[in-house]
Amino acid sequence: MNNKIDILSMTIEELSDLMLSIDEKKFRSKQIYQWLHEKRVCSFNEMTNLPKVLQDKLEEKCNITKLNKIRQVKSKDGTIKYLFELNDHNVVESVLMSYKHGNSVCISSQVGCRMGCKFCASTIGGLERQLLVSEMLGQVYEINRLSGKKISNIVVMGTGEPLDNYNVLIKFIEIINSKEGMNIGARNITVSTCGIIDKIYELAEENLQITLAISLHAPNNTIRKTLMPVANIYDYEQLINACKDYIDKTKRRITFEYSLVRGVNDSKECALELSKVLKGMLCHVNLIPVNEISERNYRHSNKDSIYRFRDVLENNKITTTIRRELGGDINAACGQLRRTYNKK
Repeated sequence: MNNKIDILSMTIEELSDLMLSIDEKKFRSKQIYQWLHEKRVCSFNEMTNLPKVLQDKLEEKCNITKLNKIRQVKSKDGTIKYLFELNDHNVVESVLMSYKHGNSVCISSQVGCRMGCKFCASTIGGLERQLLVSEMLGQVYEINRLSGKKISNIVVMGTGEPLDNYNVLIKFIEIINSKEGMNIGARNITVSTCGIIDKIYELAEENLQITLAISLHAPNNTIRKTLMPVANIYDYEQLINACKDYIDKTKRRITFEYSLVRGVNDSKECALELSKVLKGMLCHVNLIPVNEISERNYRHSNKDSIYRFRDVLENNKITTTIRRELGGDINAACGQLRRTYNKK
């Protein structure tokens, strides 16, 4: 990384302050912002409505972050996974998924992850560093450019724990949601967390209309601890209380992600216990057959167990879906492509 200003990470207000600091008119900030986030140019000399002297000042003081695509693999179901190299040669992965309702991009929020979830390839090797706002935006912008497809939904559910990079996440949402940029509606943005309780309370106060997804994966703390080390820090009951507070403050339905691991958390008894925990909550359960990775011995549940689990929840009036498995033939689950690349 050089010492230049990371201009792609700046809000319009921050750009206004920058303009004043270099003796330029404040209105230039909106022009620059639109070039960066609506037209998504990669150089200052492409900003044709700026005077040459301002282009030169920006070139001297600022840097436009650009990700370098080093690998792209396409599944037979149309899912495309991208591996992007950052300026410091770290790599992150992102996924483009096509649905009837539009195209979704799943992006990473960190290089690696320190949460240690036992069934996830993202966390093997730990956390390298936080991503910048520009690097989160860059994943969306590059996929839009490379695919030529309109992006309608964004899921912050790739490598990393978004709430562990909280301030960057909030700024990313502000910029990607702005009318002068991609203008992705907040209701079309999903943020997934393994359950950092204090940040869930903080996020509730932001009053954003995003969808919050909680990686729950167990009906109680005992089982959750075997799958997710974070459960040793954040108590299960306190997490559920934080979710109830979030729903109360935002009036938004929470999604509970539940990876079904054969013989661990997929029994009828687990489904009944989970039903009691979630009873009466404005929520939705997304059942996920766990992704099998070579470094772990977890196996995903068979179809009978998956459907039985769903039926128990639905019989207890809890809205439940089974996630459609996309990109299985290209290792599209979190961390798998990056892990394979780093091994090589």
